[in-house]
Amino acid sequence: MRTEKREPRTTMKYIFVTGGVVSSLGKGLAASSLGTLLELRGLRVIMQKFDPYLNIDPGTMNPYEHGEVYVLDDGAETDL
Repeated sequence: MRTEKREPRTTMKYIFVTGGVVSSLGKGLAASSLGTLLELRGLRVIMQKFDPYLNIDPGTMNPYEHGEVYVLDDGAETDL
């Protein structure tokens, strides 16, 4: 009977970067920098952006609260 040495399984961890409704605070820059640092340490990183627009069209929101809106080819609206 042969036993193979396996790497220990690690549980998935989540990191949330949040910051209110003010645009251009650097939340995206902070999240991407943190992801890069974790990848340099050998960890697998998956980035996910979430815009919680429930029953709200980002195109009708105040641009000072939200930032610039981009309309995609399929008509969906998003920001960066």
